[in-house]
Amino acid sequence: MRGEVCHIHIGQAGTQLGNSAWELYLLEHGLKADGRPDPEASDIGEAGSFGTFFTETGSGKYVPRSIFVDLDPSPIDEIRTGQYRQLFHPEMLISGKEDAANNYARGHYTIGKELVESVIDRIRRVADNCSSLQGFLIFHSFGGGTGSGFGALLLERLSTDYGKKSKLEFAVYPAPRLSTAVVEPYNAVLSTHSTIENSDCTFLVDNEAVYDICHRNLDIPRPGYEHLNRLIAQVVSSITSSLRFDGALNVDLNEFQTNLVPYPRIHYPLISYAPVVSSNRSSHESFKVHDLTFQCFEPNNQMVDCDPRKWESQRHRSNLG
Repeated sequence: MRGEVCHIHIGQAGTQLGNSAWELYLLEHGLKADGRPDPEASDIGEAGSFGTFFTETGSGKYVPRSIFVDLDPSPIDEIRTGQYRQLFHPEMLISGKEDAANNYARGHYTIGKELVESVIDRIRRVADNCSSLQGFLIFHSFGGGTGSGFGALLLERLSTDYGKKSKLEFAVYPAPRLSTAVVEPYNAVLSTHSTIENSDCTFLVDNEAVYDICHRNLDIPRPGYEHLNRLIAQVVSSITSSLRFDGALNVDLNEFQTNLVPYPRIHYPLISYAPVVSSNRSSHESFKVHDLTFQCFEPNNQMVDCDPRKWESQRHRSNLG
């Protein structure tokens, strides 16, 4: 039996990304929108693969081992009334009464501080129901007020209460062309400084890079956040597939840190994903291992807009004195 993993989705970005990720998990495990097995789906998962991310109830329903939290009630209310309202445990959908207004301090020190105890209580309840908790997957953005401020606060508490458990982040980093607030760089710097000691491994994605992949590879004229989230969810699913299905590499969260992190503070592996092809072309193209390997080293297929061969960002250059 594999150990269990708890998902924590923070802020609007983390919540919407979580929605897309769980939508894909359901398809991969042959489950319907309410968490019950789909009789029409082929049996693609071996016995026990559900247990890593799902809790099975006495009625045969699979409930995601996840917690959604946002200081703004709107994104959480969308889940409560959306397609997957019967999937998630209602007590694991936590919302505040006002948002952080893209302000790191509001998410970390004022409004977020009022909500953090109830979130920790829900996490403790999830952990108590696990036989062998591996750790946590935290989804959030570094640019928003809740994702950066409250995300950093919650990671501090997790490091205190669950110091020996692995903590992996899937974080959306700010991008200049797709910015929603002028203060995103400040939030990102503050959040990075606060979380660098409390996270074991952080997978970064850049909305601008994902936008370009959707536009170039998937032939989407004007990609929206729904397209971006579903592509990121595909990447998340691929990274976590070894936790849910049989495999020889990265079968638990500790192995990610062992295999990908050279030094504790340098824990930001660069994600490259290939092939990304549209459904229209997928049935007409085939790829050899050599081609896929070559594509993975192309900057165009990276989830962050940078070229590691030049050791500098293509669009973000600064001189710090």
